[in-house]
Amino acid sequence: MIETIQYQSLKWQHITNPSEDDFRYLLESYNFHPLDIDDCRGTNQRPKIDEYDDYYFLILHFPYFDKGNKFIRIREVKIFWGRDYIITIGKSHWVVKKLFDEMQTDLVEENEAVQERLASSDLLLYHILDRLMRETYTLIARVGSEVDLINYDIFNKRARSIIELISITRRNIILLNTTFKPQLRVLHMFESGGIKGFVDPEVLDMEDYWGNILDQYQKMFDSIEDYGELIEGLSKTFDSLQANRTNDIMKVLTYFSTIMLPLTVVTGMFGMNVDFPFVASKTAFWMILAAMLVLMVCLILFFRRRSGR
Repeated sequence: MIETIQYQSLKWQHITNPSEDDFRYLLESYNFHPLDIDDCRGTNQRPKIDEYDDYYFLILHFPYFDKGNKFIRIREVKIFWGRDYIITIGKSHWVVKKLFDEMQTDLVEENEAVQERLASSDLLLYHILDRLMRETYTLIARVGSEVDLINYDIFNKRARSIIELISITRRNIILLNTTFKPQLRVLHMFESGGIKGFVDPEVLDMEDYWGNILDQYQKMFDSIEDYGELIEGLSKTFDSLQANRTNDIMKVLTYFSTIMLPLTVVTGMFGMNVDFPFVASKTAFWMILAAMLVLMVCLILFFRRRSGR
């Protein structure tokens, strides 16, 4: 299904689930390169910008949380960008569809703000990318909050929940890093002048707009790298704490076993069916028990002194 927003000479077409008829329409109406159409049919494409004489073809990746609101997924945003049109195609990020619906409603209500956004295809593309950047920034801020939560709860004894949260957060950060890193080079092409756009620089200089997009993206990428270093440090700290707790438990068990060993030897000796001196005496039991207690107290004092407590 092809949805269309038309304002003066500018057209934004959004195709959510493109069919072969839609692909044929794009080839016949806009004369797009067949390889770009093949990229629209496929998934898991690398971020890129293909430049042609009369249009650009962009594939960008942006994250979102899954239905369980726990794991981060990546959705491709595919855009055909021409002088008087923007075409977003495929199962794009939900932000693109939401922005499309908002602009469609605002245009019906003759909102002046949306008319300014639709002044040129360059401005429209900027606002699409800007909305995606802001949504991504919110997502990354949430990842940062999870890192702070781990830092706060790491000294608690809820080991299983901390391990799960560390594993999920680390997985999300790695996915964000592998998504942002190759795409940074693509966005640098806007600010460096590698992508000229279509608006006349004397009418509107888009350099500041593209610079703003790149600044937002660079800021988010730096935050992701910082969170990656923090989560690795917290993971190592947590492993050290768990190892220390395990050592404390093993130390207590070792003390207990060491103290009980000589007592077990004494009780085993006097439990044999042989005659021992003073066995017939009524005070023999209490004498042996007292000796065992003295031995136990001496061992406890010895270990406390050795442990520095």
